[in-house]
Amino acid sequence: MKQHGRKGVARIKAAAGYSIKGLLAAWRNEEAFRQESLLMLLLLPLGLWLGQTWLERAILVVPLFVVLLAELLNSAIEAVVDRIGPEHHELSGRAKDIGSAAVFVSLTLVVLVWGLALWPLAVKAFQLL
Repeated sequence: MKQHGRKGVARIKAAAGYSIKGLLAAWRNEEAFRQESLLMLLLLPLGLWLGQTWLERAILVVPLFVVLLAELLNSAIEAVVDRIGPEHHELSGRAKDIGSAAVFVSLTLVVLVWGLALWPLAVKAFQLL
């Protein structure tokens, strides 16, 4: 969207408003975004607690934001494709599938990172049994 000559702080303020509008639209219209947001809210404090250094905390937390980023982009792709028309077209299906694949890859990243982080704790817990 053209900013109509806004510059400096006014442009930043307008851009922030559009971003908030987009986040609210995703929350209202996309169940997957709500689910992934709630998962992030659960895992975020755990990641901050589990990480012993700021780097470890970042390694646990950043993939959670990547999931939301991928979901937002996937939702945007789906909205544009649906706006074009309801009829099936190979390219429309491909675009939606690729967007979905991005979300899948980001969720896989979370599972791998968190699995690697929790593996030593799980091994230690089972050795105590």
